[in-house]
Amino acid sequence: MNSLTVAALTFGVVFLAELPDKTALASLVLGTKYRAGHVFAGIAAAFALQVGLALVAGSLLALLPQRWVEGITGLLFLGGAAMLLWHQEDDDDGAEGREPANDSFWKVAGTSFAVVAVAEFGDLTQIMTANLAAKYDEPLAVGLGAWLALCAVSGLAIVGGQKLLQHVPMKVIVRVAALVMVALAGWSLFKAATG
Repeated sequence: MNSLTVAALTFGVVFLAELPDKTALASLVLGTKYRAGHVFAGIAAAFALQVGLALVAGSLLALLPQRWVEGITGLLFLGGAAMLLWHQEDDDDGAEGREPANDSFWKVAGTSFAVVAVAEFGDLTQIMTANLAAKYDEPLAVGLGAWLALCAVSGLAIVGGQKLLQHVPMKVIVRVAALVMVALAGWSLFKAATG
């Protein structure tokens, strides 16, 4: 297979696998709270890191203790839900929501980077990327296809979050997102406990 075909195949596989993923939810939530460009920059950088790790050390990812990954992910989702609810008091009830006081590029991009980098660690799409890189021996094509797919899904989620604000009050979005994050946290912590 040539490099373009490998990149296209990787894009399709990773895009479909990422659609129902927790990172898409995180992107949507971050996109409703902060400037979309700032969020996307942080998320794209986190995906670049994760794809790089998958390409370089893909075979080692399978050796990581999955219980630890699930436990950390669960705690991060609980923390994210708490932060959403805590900062909700500062938001207006209007459809647009107020920009946070500390919405500098570096703060928002850094927060987005950290959330996604940790949430994606050992994730199915990262393992799939590692497997595809090993199978096709085309690490650059696989890496580019995977990174573009991950960025595409998150970009769609961010834009979706911005559009959602035009129709649904921020208070409702925050409460639903917090509830979903608590549910994801519970599932991750359950998987960590039951191993």
